[in-house]
Amino acid sequence: MGRRAGAEHGSRAERAWAHWAGLGRPKLIVAPMVDNSELPFRMLCRKYGAEAAYTPMLHSRIFTETEKYRSTEFTTCKEDRPLFVQFCANDPDILLEAARRVEPYCDYVDINLGCPQRIARRGNYGAFLMDNLPLVKSLVQKLALNLNVPVSCKIRVFPKLEDTLNYARMLEEAGCSLLAVHGRTRDEKDGKKIRADWSAIKAVKDALNIPVLANGNIRHMDDVESCLQETGADGVLSAETLLENPALFAGYRTADWIVGSEESHKDGHLDQAELLVEYLKFCEKYPVPWRMIRSHMHKMLGDWFKIHPQVRDELNAQSKLTFEFLYGLVDKLKDLGLRIPLYVKDEDVVRISANGSAT
Repeated sequence: MGRRAGAEHGSRAERAWAHWAGLGRPKLIVAPMVDNSELPFRMLCRKYGAEAAYTPMLHSRIFTETEKYRSTEFTTCKEDRPLFVQFCANDPDILLEAARRVEPYCDYVDINLGCPQRIARRGNYGAFLMDNLPLVKSLVQKLALNLNVPVSCKIRVFPKLEDTLNYARMLEEAGCSLLAVHGRTRDEKDGKKIRADWSAIKAVKDALNIPVLANGNIRHMDDVESCLQETGADGVLSAETLLENPALFAGYRTADWIVGSEESHKDGHLDQAELLVEYLKFCEKYPVPWRMIRSHMHKMLGDWFKIHPQVRDELNAQSKLTFEFLYGLVDKLKDLGLRIPLYVKDEDVVRISANGSAT
């Protein structure tokens, strides 16, 4: 790299850090989840400690072509910041057109380079662009040169660390201002069975000059602290666990994660049914498609439905949902005498009270 290019690269990294600092250096972040990280859920997570959030992955071509898709799949409000709006794409011009539509409402436009699902293979986007790095570079450059907000990327790792590091450096060179790294490969789809590789995330963090976020293995606040310590990352993303427990970042955990340390935990006086009611209230304020609401019902009440499967069957049998019906289901579970508490560690209670996120 020549002296001029090096100086330009340095000033770009400085701008990336200045932008991140201006957002308050958020550490606790809601990961992008298709059909699941929509506005009401983001607002619920923010109420319980999340400091930033990603939208679900939006399809850049459909977003540019279809007004109905734009109006139903991307909603926001002034309290919904800092916000990453995530697109999948394989055409730089179409991506830019989509990005320009959301630019006034977000803090980063994010490129999904990590989706490992079959639909991404068919559509030639997400993690399947790892096979075409020149195209990836052109997507990042197009946004970096033409947007007023920074471009961020979310990636998975290659099986070989050196390939991952070269990939990450290329993204930074192309103009990426922030990189989120999911510490699993494209083929490692099952997050419950396969642990994310935090050492690979640490290596990326050490190699780059821009903020790096870690994604993978975040199930409670002890994991957050371990991950930040082990990787040196600037923040963490949580996905699956937040769906079951949107109060994770406020120090709450489900019974699964207190096994073996019951004596140091106590009832947090909050449960998933109460969180679900709060979520439904956000949905009344910020309408979203019913398919998203149905999905959150199953995720948040999964443990409750195992005990009373007839209530789940009632939800599944109801093809047209209403808020009255959903609030009624929650009441029915309570009337059955069921309560499954979320737990807190004693020191978490102190921290939550001190920062005012929740009590």
